[in-house]
Parts: sequence; structure tokens; C-alpha cells
Amino acid sequence: MGEVFFYHLTRSPPDATLRTLLERSLAAGWRVAVRGRTDEALDRLDAALWLGDEEGFLPHGRAGGPHDADQPVLLTTGRAAANRPDCVVSVEGAEIAAEEAAALARAMILFDEREPGAVEAARAQWRALTAAGAKAKYWSEAGGRWEMKAES
Repeated sequence: MGEVFFYHLTRSPPDATLRTLLERSLAAGWRVAVRGRTDEALDRLDAALWLGDEEGFLPHGRAGGPHDADQPVLLTTGRAAANRPDCVVSVEGAEIAAEEAAALARAMILFDEREPGAVEAARAQWRALTAAGAKAKYWSEAGGRWEMKAES
């Protein structure tokens, strides 16, 4: 079963953390699906990834285009991703099922404590995934830098 990393955002904005995780995933040679629950959230992430920062554009696309299968990073609200991801990143509480996590190199769940219900949803995902046998790690930035606080 693949590993599931939970990232508890307390300081950094979701788009900055996502960019870092995507850069590391691409450097590892992984294809990635970023799964959200709403088009509005994915629109914001899409714009942030297009605009970038001093490092520039991060290659990605939105699901529903003619080249979805070729995208190194595909932003989607659906469970099935045409780019055959090695890694799925959940944002805004999008669910990752245990059988899906088992087939991935890694699943990542980003949750922002400033969003209502985000911590509770992440806890429910932790319980469901670890009960199904997933190895999980909980990372928090509450101390000012990312630290692993728990693992199953």
C-alpha cells in the first residue's frame, strides 16, 4: 500500500505548499493529479501555478482538455485522472479512497486549519486510511517549519 502524507497548513498558503510538493513530485519522476472539490478552488490553484513566482511556470493542465493524458500535473475534481498519476494530492477535503492510495506511490492530503471543517475531515481520512492498512505520516508547520508529528 502506498504512503499517505497529511500536511497540516497553519502558516503557509495552500498554493505555496502545493507548488513545493509538486516540484518535489516532478523531480521524483511522478505524474500527479491534484484533486479538489470545486472548480473555483482549482481555478485559484491553476492561476497560481501559471503565474508562478521567480521560478516561473509549473507544467500542468486542467482536466477536460485534449491533452489530459500528457499532463505531468492534472488539476481535477474527478476521481479518475487521464494522466495516470503516481501521486494524488487532495485539496479542500477531496477524498482519497483506501484502494486508490494502495495503488499510488504516494497520496498527499493538504488541509488548512483556517478552513472550517478541514481538520475534522483530515482526521476522518486518517482514520479511514490507516484502518485500511495505509502507512500515514502527519506533518505540521505549526512550529515554523515542517515537522513530522505522527505516523501509523
